[in-house]
Amino acid sequence: MLRKIALGLSVLVLALFIAGIAGYVITGPQAPAADSVSAQWLKPGPYMTASSDKVFVDSSRGTAANRDYSGAADRTLATTLWYPLDSEESHPLVIHSHGFTSARNDLSYVAELLASHGYVVAAADYPLTHGGAPGKPNAVDVVNQPADVSFLIDSVSALSGPEKPFSGSIDASRIGLMGYSLGGLTTELATYHPTLRDPRVAAAASIAGPTTGFTADFFKTSDIPFLMIAGSLDYLINFEANAATIPNLVENGALVTITGGTHLGFASVADPMFRFMRHPDSLGCAAVLANLDSDPNDSLNQLGGAAEGIVVDPTAPQVCEITPDEKALHPGEQHMVTSIAVLAFFESQFSPSAAAREQAASALAVSLPTEFAAANYSD
Repeated sequence: MLRKIALGLSVLVLALFIAGIAGYVITGPQAPAADSVSAQWLKPGPYMTASSDKVFVDSSRGTAANRDYSGAADRTLATTLWYPLDSEESHPLVIHSHGFTSARNDLSYVAELLASHGYVVAAADYPLTHGGAPGKPNAVDVVNQPADVSFLIDSVSALSGPEKPFSGSIDASRIGLMGYSLGGLTTELATYHPTLRDPRVAAAASIAGPTTGFTADFFKTSDIPFLMIAGSLDYLINFEANAATIPNLVENGALVTITGGTHLGFASVADPMFRFMRHPDSLGCAAVLANLDSDPNDSLNQLGGAAEGIVVDPTAPQVCEITPDEKALHPGEQHMVTSIAVLAFFESQFSPSAAAREQAASALAVSLPTEFAAANYSD
């Protein structure tokens, strides 16, 4: 009798497993045609990849006290590196900055794709804005993160011997930044702020990063290529007040709009975790608002005023103030558009071949919006 019950349970578990796999496949995003340009850009590049964790400690700067946390004399950055295997070449370096209450692996699918094309990608948990920050995440510490970015560039570039997990070297002329949400703001500051910017940055991509409060003057400190990627249904960072202004504000900037895209839809966990939700950003709003003790504009106010191109607009929509009601795009499709956009953007700047740079620029500006109905490109 017990054997029959056990056999029955085994059959039931197997049936549920098969049903789960079938459901996962059936509810997956619709991929572009196999012979399309976009399908080729979604494929891994020529290199196998690996990742390695490091801890970099900046002893020249401290970590501020934060609620019940007394602070520290240094800034400790737990960091993950993604890199190509068996490549002795000189690699472009991309520093990724995570979002508020998030973690360094929040866009790991993009990091892995870049690594397969020969990039070294580094992402750290910033001391006071990641999800497990001591004293709870504090968005005001974003003012210290551009210097963290510069420190990461220094630290990864200086790796040598057994401490360096990748072969080859870092190409100092091909350093890029990307960031998600508050990490997008970090990227913008490290690229353009008159005193915080790092002049080594050669290209930058902000993904759902806030820009309200920045005037056209803010973006004139550098003429490097800049790409904003944003979802039209973002609850947290209102699209119209932020991303939509980029083509008019940034002389060498461009915008990829993902129609139906959400804020949380960019995160690695979004597919399949949020696949069946009408709109996942309500979860993000709950997490962010629970950790915002002060006005989000407090950070901007610390960074300067009109002379620096920073003018806080008190009428601009606040975090989660406007919540679009439309159904969200499938997060898997949002991931595909984001992956192609980031890779093609950096390849259009960093590929050693002029022809390859032209092909990448075309993939970003022409093929992507042609082959994905949800994607739009403007510059």
